[in-house]
Amino acid sequence: MKTPMKTLWNPQRPSPMPYHRYRPFQERVNVPVTERSWPSARIERAPLWVPVDLRDGNQALAEPMDTPRKRRFFDLLVALGFKEIEVGYPSASRTDFDFVRHLVTGGAVPDDVTPVVFTPARADLIDRTFESIAGLPRAVVHLYIATSPVWRDVVLGRDRGEVGRTVREAAQRMARRAGDAPGIRFQFSPETFNLTEPDFVLELCDGLTELWDASPDRPVTHNLPATVEIATPNVYADQVEYMHRHLDRRDSVILSVHPHNDRGTGVACAELAVLAGAQRVEGCLFGNGERTGNVDLVTLALNLFAQGVDPMVDLGDIDAVRETVEHCNRLPVHPRHPYAGDLVHTAFSGTHQDAISKGFAEHARRAAESGVPERQAPWAVPYLPIDPADVGRTYEAVIRVNSQSGKGGVAYLLRTHAGLDLPPGMRPEFARIVQDATDDSGREATPKELYELFEAAYLADGPVGLDTWSTRREASGVHRFTGTLASGDGCEGTGDSPLAACANALAGAGYPVGVLDVMEQPDVDGAAVAYAECRVGGRVLWGAGRDASGLAASVRAVLSAVNRAAAR
Repeated sequence: MKTPMKTLWNPQRPSPMPYHRYRPFQERVNVPVTERSWPSARIERAPLWVPVDLRDGNQALAEPMDTPRKRRFFDLLVALGFKEIEVGYPSASRTDFDFVRHLVTGGAVPDDVTPVVFTPARADLIDRTFESIAGLPRAVVHLYIATSPVWRDVVLGRDRGEVGRTVREAAQRMARRAGDAPGIRFQFSPETFNLTEPDFVLELCDGLTELWDASPDRPVTHNLPATVEIATPNVYADQVEYMHRHLDRRDSVILSVHPHNDRGTGVACAELAVLAGAQRVEGCLFGNGERTGNVDLVTLALNLFAQGVDPMVDLGDIDAVRETVEHCNRLPVHPRHPYAGDLVHTAFSGTHQDAISKGFAEHARRAAESGVPERQAPWAVPYLPIDPADVGRTYEAVIRVNSQSGKGGVAYLLRTHAGLDLPPGMRPEFARIVQDATDDSGREATPKELYELFEAAYLADGPVGLDTWSTRREASGVHRFTGTLASGDGCEGTGDSPLAACANALAGAGYPVGVLDVMEQPDVDGAAVAYAECRVGGRVLWGAGRDASGLAASVRAVLSAVNRAAAR
């Protein structure tokens, strides 16, 4: 048999891992979708975000939050603009119950915020849940039960009919407890939805829509958890679209999703679910939750922001948000976490740094050309999907230098931190000096260390120096340079410019140098900095100088190149 072509470029071989123990999703659940609208849909508005940090996230913490930490987290969520917040599982512990009562009695809930409380399908726990929200003008009571075959058989020991009766009895009790209170709405979660037969989920949800008499002005929320991820995100989208198409009283149902991250695709599942018809997304800030966590609402919201869609929450000070969440959860946010990590707006790679540096310059040019402030101009900078300033970051840490860095990053940091704008031709030479230093140290170079390297390489005095010197222009138009070397010897030369005369004077004193190019710029303190490209003894080297005048700085730059040649 002919060897398949793929073996010519893919040398992978079978692994010893027991993959045969696991069944693919199609053997575990049937998804009856033959036509899909979600692949061609677009997300043009934010769904209703519902943070579940105070319940689902809290139950995953090694040290669950006490009331002060929960209150700080709740106040953060309110300040960010979340309008529906799951505040606890009041029947699960006295701490959760007391926190809900704290919110009720302390007047902590703004008029436009609706708390959500979570309850299993048990009469005594439902009663305890309603006791916790007594006095709240608005609340969502969230009923859940596991519905998939494995959970029915292994955990509950009930068949479909028994689960259905349990759910109906619980829902009836909730309706009785709520009475005619218009501010109490209901939510149902068939936990392990993504492993449950779609017809069974539809049967349960439609039954509760009818029992709770859902209407457009008092809708019911049906929440579809990917409790444990089992398949690629497109499968979850198919499952959500099936429900979106077939639910009764669709205008009276808020279709919600609650993705987890077991396969690392929680964000993709949530985004595809919204394309498939979901209107509401439950998750946690920065993705806290059991196992690999719940879907990250910060990433979801800022993904929309990066597409020009209003995220409907204010994440303009991402570091303050992160600090509060880390304090309350007692868990760090990873340095590479999307948008919020310490390093996500930072480039170490030389090619990335060069592109970003050029992108900043081009952004500034376009903004000035159009008469728009840089903070309001359309953003298009390589490697930075959003402007770090839009989430409260400064540009200080966008470019950082280590042994992987290149001329663009080094030049950017010298320009922004020391006011030294190296000529393009000089940048590779200084970048090699920096790379040698970082290769030796094995660590990052700070802006201060970069300047110290530049100062040592180019601005330090060397063996060839001038104690005194002067220039004059003679009647013929020729410039004459006269000086006294540090050795005490005199030197003199002429040329078509003061700097050419200086070079000829040094050559006459035994230091052959030719000036190929020179650039002057004002220093930050009002003095001058000059950069000179010189040919010294057959080699092309750069020198730099700083002095009160441009000419004096240029003379120092030529001497810098001569001394650098002597040191090699």
